[in-house]
Amino acid sequence: MTLAVDSRRGASALQWRHVLPTLIVLLATLLFVYRDTASAMVGIWERSDTFAHAYLVLPIVLWLIWRRRDALSAMQPQPSAWVLVPMGVVAFAWLLGDLATVNALAQFALVGLLVSTVPLLLGLRITRAIAFPLAFSFFAVPFGEFLMPNLIGWTADFTVLALRLTGIPVFREGTQFVIPSGTWSVVEACSGVRYLIASFMVGTLYAYLNYRSPVRRLVFIGISLLVPIVANWIRAYLIVMVGHLSSNQLAAGADHLIYGWLFFGVVIGALYIIGATWSEPEQPLDVDAGMASAEGSVLSRQPAAAWALAVAAIVLGLAPHWAAQAIAIREGGAPVALAGLGDLGKGWVLRPGPLTDWRPAFTGPPAQVHDTYVSGDKDVGVYLGYYRAQDYERKLVSSSNELVKSSDLAWTQPAPAVSRSVGLPQGPLSVSVAQLKSRTGLGEAAPRLAVWKLYWVGDRLTASDSVAKVYGIVGRLLGRGDDSAVILLYASERAPEGATAVLESFARDHLDTIVAHLRRTRRGLEASVAAGESAVTRSR
Repeated sequence: MTLAVDSRRGASALQWRHVLPTLIVLLATLLFVYRDTASAMVGIWERSDTFAHAYLVLPIVLWLIWRRRDALSAMQPQPSAWVLVPMGVVAFAWLLGDLATVNALAQFALVGLLVSTVPLLLGLRITRAIAFPLAFSFFAVPFGEFLMPNLIGWTADFTVLALRLTGIPVFREGTQFVIPSGTWSVVEACSGVRYLIASFMVGTLYAYLNYRSPVRRLVFIGISLLVPIVANWIRAYLIVMVGHLSSNQLAAGADHLIYGWLFFGVVIGALYIIGATWSEPEQPLDVDAGMASAEGSVLSRQPAAAWALAVAAIVLGLAPHWAAQAIAIREGGAPVALAGLGDLGKGWVLRPGPLTDWRPAFTGPPAQVHDTYVSGDKDVGVYLGYYRAQDYERKLVSSSNELVKSSDLAWTQPAPAVSRSVGLPQGPLSVSVAQLKSRTGLGEAAPRLAVWKLYWVGDRLTASDSVAKVYGIVGRLLGRGDDSAVILLYASERAPEGATAVLESFARDHLDTIVAHLRRTRRGLEASVAAGESAVTRSR
């Protein structure tokens, strides 16, 4: 029996020596091929405190695998060619993410490709043995900021409720509120999203290391998600109370954040101390059961077969890059010029220049128009931002594109935008409606704007970010390009007829005109690209 085990261990060591270099070369090659996506991930880690913890993911993954080294060394790698099929699906997902310039999708796909190299070259038995470290790798993807609006709203709800229960009168408007000692606002830094994501990652690791029961693991992970949310609510309330009781001498500025991290650290530390009470001893892998016969797979006896699979995986990884490049070449590039709409008729006359000092915070559209239209005592501001040849830094739908930044000193958006259906001659249309408030006044005295937002993508109008992304992907795959635009219509809430009536009247009369203008702009750009290609062909 001992000789048989030693023989199998020797065969395993031989297979590892053949396959491990292949795995390393494949991982390095995929990282090189997808270096732009990988560097984008690292760039987010570097500039965002929310995802600074991602630097620890790779060391933790390697350590978790190293802990299993004795059991793994006794297992024989058995490459699995069928894994190329799901790898192809993941590679196509990367292409979709790249075409739609969705960072998270492209980055999840990259990590998925890297993880899939393990079952491809080492087999399912070894993959199951290190399934958690492989799954933990996905924490490297900077993902979760989409939760921020909800977290901000919940924090504001709890803080205002707690203040009122304390006996402090509160005037609330969206995520901003006024108490006798001053004005407060729940902004991005107060959302608690960084606490939530960090707690989720650490809680998942803690549950894996300390519990064997799947139920206990899931319960602790659930608690690690719930506790930081509630802790952040209490933190926000305490900070406001400290500021209120100290006449705003404390809990403002840098110490605001310091107190928050200290409180969060104490709460999370207590959570893990309590969680240790129900820890379960670790059960090592059954090494003998993990061994496989060296004769069980032809591929396991042929290192060349593993290299062949690695080459196939590399070609598979290159395919979406070739497709993306072909699509970009087909679309071509041309300087974008967007002419003004001019007088629109039906009583609406152009008055060049914005209606107010408000400017939408959209990142770098290649061309934009921002004018005002007047009809009697009605004024409507029109902003068009035209996008073409979009990339990850300059795109139509992005979390960095906002009506107003939280740091804006002139305007603020008290509450999130809502969707509203508007009846137009061409049929009902859903628009995104937001209210902006000037910081120059308090309460009802502050100037306000009602803003309607629409996306024009592939000759279709939508107010949904996700639907706009889908339209963009479909358009590029069908060879229609990525030309798109954001349409903003806005009016003063102080308009005699009301902002809603003014905007509905303008949209009924001229939304079709705006869309037709965008179509003409796209056709002109396409003609320019075609003329350039024709000139290049003649010169050849």
